[in-house]
Order: sequence, then C-alpha cells, then structure tokens
Amino acid sequence: MKIMIVDDNRQMREFLKSFFSSAENNIIECVNGLEAGETYGLYNPDYVLMDIRMPVMDGIEATKRIIHSFPKAKIIIVTEFDDEHLRGEADKAGAKKYLLKDNLSELNQIII
Repeated sequence: MKIMIVDDNRQMREFLKSFFSSAENNIIECVNGLEAGETYGLYNPDYVLMDIRMPVMDGIEATKRIIHSFPKAKIIIVTEFDDEHLRGEADKAGAKKYLLKDNLSELNQIII
C-alpha cells in the first residue's frame, strides 16, 4: 500500500510512519501542501495523511487541489486542531476523515 504523509514536522512524519512500518507499505513524505499537490500524481497513493497548518500551502487548500484533479483520492486530515470550522472546511474540501493527532487509534481501522 502507498501512503503519503504530509506534515511540516519531521518528528510527526516519523511517528505516522511507525504505524505503517511493514515491508509491503511504501511511504511518501511531503513537507507542505504544495509539495503534496505536485507529488500526488507521481505516486497515486492509496491514502494521504494531511496536516492542516503548514507553511507554503495548508492542508485544506492542498486537499481541494488534489481532489479537484483526483476525485477518488482518499485524504485523511491529521491535525492537532479540534475545531468545528476546520472540520467543516476539511469536509468541503473532500477529506474522507478528520483525526486528531492526540487520538490516532482509529488510523489502523481506517487504512486497511
């Protein structure tokens, strides 16, 4: 399975990678939304784990752009912000799920 992790924090990317450390998983890392948008079509990942607040381009805008070009993309917002407005924006952008970084227990159930 191919999983793209988009987060400007290297430690968070490493932590998220640890959920999918088996040999059959291919992990693609991006440091901001712009890079994710430019990279998505090269790898066509099965899932994208997208942070919201990042420099250059945030995760909401990146999600909109990726979904516009690849409507079947499965983007999961992974953020520290438990905010109804951001949840709504993520939903409008086309994200499939909104998870908080302090409760990632659902991640293994969502990504099969």
